[in-house]
Amino acid sequence: MRTQRTRRSALVAGGTLAVAAGLVLGGAVAANAHVSIAEDAVEAGAYEILTVSVPHGCEGSATTEVAIQVPEGIQAITPTRNAMYSVEEVMEDLDAPIADSHGNEITERVAQVVYTASTPLPDGQRDTFELSLQIPEDAAGSTLYFPTVQTCEQGETAWVQIPDDGQDADELDSPAPNVDVVAPGESSSPEQSDTADVTTETVGDQEASAASSDQMPLVVTALAIGAIGLVLGVVALFRGRNKA
Repeated sequence: MRTQRTRRSALVAGGTLAVAAGLVLGGAVAANAHVSIAEDAVEAGAYEILTVSVPHGCEGSATTEVAIQVPEGIQAITPTRNAMYSVEEVMEDLDAPIADSHGNEITERVAQVVYTASTPLPDGQRDTFELSLQIPEDAAGSTLYFPTVQTCEQGETAWVQIPDDGQDADELDSPAPNVDVVAPGESSSPEQSDTADVTTETVGDQEASAASSDQMPLVVTALAIGAIGLVLGVVALFRGRNKA
């Protein structure tokens, strides 16, 4: 369902985010239990599915709603259905119309995706929310932030803090879920590179083994011919002695 109306929990843009960042109703949450995005890095221009993870409620209170703000520059987004929630796309008008990849004129975009629980998510349980989208082509080297408001049966938590330049995000009490954007071809992790090296070595060993197998018949044939020659030589030697 799409709507233009302003929701109670909708996030405001710009500098207001920094003001709202300090508002965490119900107390602080452990740093290792933030609402976050599972993916470490994505490539600029790529089509991705980002997974927003909600690991707990609000100081013991069950979660009833998760409102995720979509960064500017992302014009289209498709939320994945979740059987335990209804999903709503909050729209906003673009400053100027743009054309999509099919040449169609676009005058609005999804500014926020709101998941409302049909049954509240207990504090001791977690859930995830998937968003399908295209990463902006000019976003390489930047970080995309998805400020999120988690509303609970009692209170709410605003995961909207964005670090200042040079500030460590780990210092924030309620950081906004985020994902780093790299240039195309730079998203391979060290583990993937190590795996590629191991694979290359394995392929090399297999090729060497195959080459050895191909040469085996030649070796066997040479040994057989050598053995026959040795036998003939011994026979000839004995015949020469008998004649003498």
